[in-house]
Amino acid sequence: MTPISPGIAVVFLVVLCALVLFVTEPVPVDITAIGVMVALLLIQPASSTLVAVGALAEPIVLFAEYPGDALSGFSSGATLTVLAMFVLSDGVQRTGVIQRLGARIASFTGESQNRQLGATIGVVAPISGFINNTAAVAILLPMVTDLAERGGTSPSKLLLALSYASMFGGMLTLIGTSTNILASELSGRLIGRTFTMFEFTQLGIVVSVVGTAYLLTVGRWLTPERIKPRQDLTEEFEMAEYLTEVVVREDSPLVGQQVRRALVETDFDVDLIQLIRDGEVFLEPLGPKEIHAGDVFAIRTDRDTLVELLDVEGLDLVPTAVDEAELEAGQTRQNLVEVVVAPGSSLVGESLASASFRQRYDATVLALRRGGELFRRRMDNVTLRVGDTLLVQATADSVERLDANRDFIVAQEIERHDYRGSKTPVAVGIVVAVVALAALGVLPIVVSALAGALAMVATGCLRPGEIYESVQWDVVFLLAGVIPLGIALEATGGAALLAEFVVATGEVLPLVGVLAAFYLLTALLTNVISNNASVVLMVPVAVEAARALGANAFSFVLAVTFAASTAFMTPVGYQTNLFVYGPGGYRFSDYIRVGGPLQLVFAAVTTVGIAAIWGV
Repeated sequence: MTPISPGIAVVFLVVLCALVLFVTEPVPVDITAIGVMVALLLIQPASSTLVAVGALAEPIVLFAEYPGDALSGFSSGATLTVLAMFVLSDGVQRTGVIQRLGARIASFTGESQNRQLGATIGVVAPISGFINNTAAVAILLPMVTDLAERGGTSPSKLLLALSYASMFGGMLTLIGTSTNILASELSGRLIGRTFTMFEFTQLGIVVSVVGTAYLLTVGRWLTPERIKPRQDLTEEFEMAEYLTEVVVREDSPLVGQQVRRALVETDFDVDLIQLIRDGEVFLEPLGPKEIHAGDVFAIRTDRDTLVELLDVEGLDLVPTAVDEAELEAGQTRQNLVEVVVAPGSSLVGESLASASFRQRYDATVLALRRGGELFRRRMDNVTLRVGDTLLVQATADSVERLDANRDFIVAQEIERHDYRGSKTPVAVGIVVAVVALAALGVLPIVVSALAGALAMVATGCLRPGEIYESVQWDVVFLLAGVIPLGIALEATGGAALLAEFVVATGEVLPLVGVLAAFYLLTALLTNVISNNASVVLMVPVAVEAARALGANAFSFVLAVTFAASTAFMTPVGYQTNLFVYGPGGYRFSDYIRVGGPLQLVFAAVTTVGIAAIWGV
């Protein structure tokens, strides 16, 4: 048994603290990762100080090269490759090619749920192999919700499959997920063998076929219909008791006042949605408008507040049902939409009030859905999370700006005027060239990806300023922060110590059983913490265990890699699961019910596949 040195003890303490913070998320995971890196940086000089005062026998050394190894996450080829892949994905996205492809495929699905499901999986899985799978889901989510609406299908039946298919589609190539790229770098450092572009495509295809078959059969049966087939967004969000119209009486004290002072800046829990005056409909910004007698306001409020409002402010109730058609009456284009809070959004941790949502976006939030939970009153101070879905009304121009804003994913197809359709062949050609150069070994993937990112700007597929918008900086900082943790775990002997516990199972299990155990352990871990953090923690342990057992270390690395990219059992395990959590109206238990069996199926298929192709 490897002795527990002070270095191992300290690293285990950092790992434990990191796991608690990753699971509970009092701060975003990327902030936790940077905190881990800073903690590792401080341990070595702090221990030297303790030695100097006689409180410690010898300094704790976590890195062979200090501080270089601790900061190596920022110069890591994996980090730079992932950054470049975000740029490449965005360059393709801005041409609108994926949206056009999705629209064509959607045209033949009709009302057949099987066709809709097949089209959803058939589009997202192969695309996720070549552009970041998180970006693929963000791009295709509006297409799938519209597909469900046109076919009279519950979006709940399609969106979970969209997320799951993007995950196993990401296992088709090296560049499908940031996890693959990170695992490749770790593998190269630990065993001298990185992944080629199509290293595991053969197994990825098998896994994708099995996953598709599951989602079309057992998965379809297990997936609940949380949201009824949508005819009206106000019905979907159960707004009947919260939307009404009121008319301003001649004797109302509001007449002559500005809207913002009379109704917006009050203690009433009320939102003004639109103003109807002489047959003309006005949307945000309503604040500066002067109120006239006879003005009709569509408002969101609860019944108790409505009674008080009618009493105090000189308003009469208009006996008209306020539905989606009524709210869309003032615009020729769509102005009532679902908006999902995206990962890395500046609104995460903010509330509608603190973010000044109405003023910043000229839009009104009518309701908020978090999984199966609906908020329709006192929403202004609810702290927003990734995956929250907002029912928003705004002018068509404001909706288009929301759709272009990386803080949000608009869950319906919006007519966009900023797609660069003429650049489609160029953008696709650049991605093909990046893949080909890396696959043929002409250039390392990090070099070809960075060159491709530069080419996107040089050819006009992206404008220079858009590069910074295209990168998911939370993922980049997460990678930079957790990479040193893996180095410290290996250098101190912590990975070897953990491997000894796993090796003990080799006395009762065959090697393929130990391989399966690693898959399951990583899968469970990645369902509660970041997939990249799971890879950093588990790959060194897997390599040490394989060496102790005399097994094929590369096979063990692959098992960890595949498991880390298949977080099916919780909404927090993978970003794409959070994307669909609100729009699908899912509950936490739905992920366990549908994803649990799929996780077990993948454990068996992946383990057998690795053993058959690479051996153990």
